[in-house]
Parts: sequence; structure tokens; C-alpha cells
Amino acid sequence: MPHKGHAPPKLPVPPRTPAPARAAQGATPLMDTPPGKNKLLAALPAADLERLLPLLQPVVLPLGAALYESGVPFTDVYFPTTAIVSLLYVLADGGSAEIAVVGNDGVVGVSTFMGGESTPSRAVVQSEGGAFRLKGQALKDEFNRGGASQHLLLRYTQSLLTQMAQTAVCNRHHTIDQQLCRWLLLSLDRLASDTLSMTQELIANMLGVRREGVTEAAGKLQAAGLIEYRRGTIQVLDRAGVEERCCECYAVVRRETERLMAAPAPG
Repeated sequence: MPHKGHAPPKLPVPPRTPAPARAAQGATPLMDTPPGKNKLLAALPAADLERLLPLLQPVVLPLGAALYESGVPFTDVYFPTTAIVSLLYVLADGGSAEIAVVGNDGVVGVSTFMGGESTPSRAVVQSEGGAFRLKGQALKDEFNRGGASQHLLLRYTQSLLTQMAQTAVCNRHHTIDQQLCRWLLLSLDRLASDTLSMTQELIANMLGVRREGVTEAAGKLQAAGLIEYRRGTIQVLDRAGVEERCCECYAVVRRETERLMAAPAPG
């Protein structure tokens, strides 16, 4: 069982970095990144987004930063624009596995407006990049207004639950090769490029498998000309080929997410 009420044991991932810092003027192009680069923010009704705009703070999410810990109430939520965040379930012995990934498609911290305030999982930055930080209470207030924004956030939460459920099924029934393909595709959907900065050790920690298994699976993809792996960077050369080798789990998650996020709010 994960530790509740305090931080879980350290993961075998990069050392924790300082909390996300607000971007300094001129220090990063993040300041020029519009909130609309996050699909969930872009889908909010114009009036609701206008209320939130003055409260959104652009931040840089460094690789390995923990945005929240298991069982610890969190006060902020994050809307990634170019960063990717992994939601990890951590065991008492330090073992871990990714249960979902959040990027420019959503928000990190759904427990805030769902009423739970905390969660047994841990949120760790998988790919460094930009995001917008918002006080959790501000999002909760917007959610409690009801209307279209509430329905949108609920649909997003359902899509996140779908991803978690499908990940559990995939980890139990499909090969490491298929799991790696699913992970690569889900990550690519949340990036603006076809290149991920990620070591095989980190991928193994995300998937909850041995590093040797990831090394073998990545080697097969590289030998087939689907990816190129070097110095902690994975470039997908043939996305269609990766999709062909993937199990149905990726398609299920993508199809359900597109369905839910495209649905109009009830009249």
C-alpha cells in the first residue's frame, strides 16, 4: 500500500528538482505561450476562460519535479502546454508504475475539483516543458458554478479514468513491446515534436518493468526502422509502423478521449 499523509519512498528516477518556478521575463519563450496551447483551457467557454486568465501563472516544469505526492493535499493545479506529467502509483518498497499521462490535453490535479483534495498517486514531470499553474480553489470555484465548464471537466476526468483502466488492462495482458508502443504514442500525442527525451531506465520505471525488457523492446523497434534511440533521446521515425505494432489499448484511449472532449455540454 502507498504511504498516506506523507511523501512516498523515492523513486529510481532523476533526483527531485525544485518546485516549478514562474518563468522570468525574457528568460524563456514560455511567456509567449498562450493558454490556448492547452486543449482543455482552449475548450472552456470564453467567459469562463476570461475569469481564469488573470489567475494563470506560466511556469517551467523541470524533468523529475514532483507536482504532488501521495496522500498530501495539493493547493495548485497545472495545465501543461509543452510538458508531460506522469501519474504514478508508488508502492511501499519504492516500486512504481505509471497509471496515466497528462500533457497539453488536460490538467494535473483533478482531485481538487472532484472533492478528494489528495490522491494515492504521485505526479512527476516526465518531459520538461511549460505549463500554466492555477490555485486549486480558483478551479474549484469555477467547477462549482456549474454549466458548460463543469461538464467539460467531468468529461475530461472520465477520459482520464478510461486511460487508467486501459493501462491496467494493458500492463496485465499485453507484451512489453506493445506497452512501449502504447506509451510512445500517448506521449507523442501530447508533444509538438516526434522526439522524446527519455532514458530506457525511466521508461522501465514508468511501465513498472525491468530495464532489460525495455532495452529489448526498444531494440526491436529500432531494428525495424520505427524509432531511433541514442543518448537518452527517442525519435519516432515511423509512427504508422508503431501503431501497427501496438495493442488496441492506445486506440481505445484515443477514441474515447476524442469522443468525450468533442461532446457538447447538455442543454
